[in-house]
This record gives sequence, structure tokens and C-alpha cells, in this order.
Amino acid sequence: MSSISIVVVIGGQFGSEGKGKMTAYLCREFNFDGCVRCGGPNSGHTVTINGKQVVLRQIPAGVVNPNTKLFLAAGCLIDLDVLSEEISSFSLAPQRLRIDCNAVIIERKDKQKEKEMGLGASIGSTCTGTGFAVAKRILRENDVKLARYIKELRPYLTCVSEEVMSFHSKGKSLVIEGTQGFGLSVYHSPYYPYVTSRDTTAAGFLSEVGISPFVVSEVIMVIRTFPIRVGGNSGPLPKEINWEIIQQESGYPYKIQEYTSVTKKLRRVARFDVELVKRAISVNKPTKIALMGLDYLDYRNKGVKYYKQFTKKASSFIYWLEQELDVEINFVGTGPLDQELADRTKNHGVEIDEKGFGIK
Repeated sequence: MSSISIVVVIGGQFGSEGKGKMTAYLCREFNFDGCVRCGGPNSGHTVTINGKQVVLRQIPAGVVNPNTKLFLAAGCLIDLDVLSEEISSFSLAPQRLRIDCNAVIIERKDKQKEKEMGLGASIGSTCTGTGFAVAKRILRENDVKLARYIKELRPYLTCVSEEVMSFHSKGKSLVIEGTQGFGLSVYHSPYYPYVTSRDTTAAGFLSEVGISPFVVSEVIMVIRTFPIRVGGNSGPLPKEINWEIIQQESGYPYKIQEYTSVTKKLRRVARFDVELVKRAISVNKPTKIALMGLDYLDYRNKGVKYYKQFTKKASSFIYWLEQELDVEINFVGTGPLDQELADRTKNHGVEIDEKGFGIK
């Protein structure tokens, strides 16, 4: 790898692996020029801003760097109320945020239709209207609204594919921020129909943006030590346990639980399922792995930023995982905050390219 241009960040389990945290880290630490968000408001990405956890449902996690230009891809599904609130919260001018003309608008009737269909109870859907909006688009319904037809979005409109390729031709760096995880892919998950409404692979996100895989320099897959699924009847979760077990085994001094960023339901949690991650690696061929939740293995790892300071239990898990997956673990999350992350590319004395990535 001689240079960094376009990096894709994806999830290798059931979502909420820490893709927002990884994307924010890349944009902050390596000063990426652009960040593209895929997907819709049915999934939220959490970042740390001024010491507080902030959930983003529409705009990219690259918002943490004021120098990073933001894009919503053609494959995005947009809830205008959510988007407007986030634009206002971050005072995003059209020069900073660009929205593809072909992104689809989620309407209130889409949300209502999902509730009437009982998708929340049957498959654990968030019922944000995202899936129904996708279905309408595929069926080419004549009442589908594209971003190009929304008056208040006109100053933000562009062709994201063209802008991304312009970035590439000029040697600028850009992150494509995928959503959800491999185990939720409508095409490739082994757990259909307990899946999301879209593909969640690197190839699927490139399709949403509208670029060739040949311009991608890195694919970073984010995984967790303890994978989660949303609460309720959301489908199979192999090796499921409860949060109390993690607290006991890790030595956490206080109660730990996680709630979904959109529906605020208690997440289900499980032990690491290496077979699902192996399948995700086979399909996506990541060049780097980011492992989140080392503190859940052992609380003494919380906030640690250097590999040599990890506990023996944590180091053994990382070594075992690298042998099983045959991919190096380059980034390790040691807590929920963005800054609680160890970067092997910086701390192990490898050669560093102009963007700060290690060159093998």
C-alpha cells in the first residue's frame, strides 16, 4: 500500500460494532478530506464530541473534523426531520454537506406502513420507514420522492459519485462509512429474514456511492469482542449471554448495559462468534481489522492506548483472533469514547505513509 485515497469502513457482525467511532478516528487523526455516509436513519453511529456521546442518524461521523467535507450517497434514505435537526445542530452549510440528487426521501406513510405490517414484532425492525422506502424504490412506485424534488435540499444537491471520483483523481483522501453489519445483509446473512433491507458489504456500499472497487485502497472491518443484536424478536444470536456475565468476568466496577441508538431498546449480547466473522472476511476481504470492546474482556484495559499495556487476557485474545482470521488487528477500542482507542499503525514502529497509515 503506497498511498491512502478511498477507505471503506464496514461492520462484521450485527451492527453497532463501532463504525462511527472508527470513522471519526480516521477523520480526526489522519485529517481525511471527505466522508460519505450510506444507509438510512434506521441505524445510528455514535461519536464523542466535547466529551459527550452523540448519536448521528443521517450525517457522516466525519463531522467531528471541521475540515472534512460530508456526503450523503445516492443509496441513502433520508428522513427530512432527522436530517434537518442534524444540519441545524452542526450548522452545516451547503459548502460542507453535499447530498446526492437520487437519494430517496422517507415519508410518514412509509413509517406507518411498516408499523401496520408488524415488522417491529416479527423481525425486530426499527420501523423508521427505511425498508418500505427501499421497497418502493425497487418497485419503481410513481410516488417515490427523490432528494432532487425537495425544495429545501436544493442548495445541498450534487452527484456524489462524480465528487468522490474528483477527490480520487486529485489524490484526496475519503472514508465511505458503511452502516449496520454483515450479519444483517439482506443478501448474505445466514439469518434471513431477520435482516435489514439492504446489502451491508463493502461492495454494497460502493454501489450506493456509485464508484468502482478498483479505486478503493483499504477496507477496514470493525468487530466487537461481544457482538450484539437489537432487543426483541430480532433473530438468532449464537452464544447469547447476558450483560451481568460480562460485568462479572471483566471486573467492571459498575453495571454495564447497552441500548440501541434509534429505538432505545436493551441490546442482546453474545460471546464472540468466529464463524460469522470468518464469513464476513471471506466476502469483504478487509485489509485491516478494528476490534472494539477490549474493556469488556478485562476492565483493566479501559482507556489503554498502547498494545504493550494490554492485560495478558486481552493480548491472548488478540493473538488467537489474528491466527483464526488471518488478518492483522490494527485498531483496538478500549472503551466507548472515541479517544479510548489503540492504534497499532502508530505504536509499533512500522513505516508510516503521508496519511499516518502503516505500510507493510
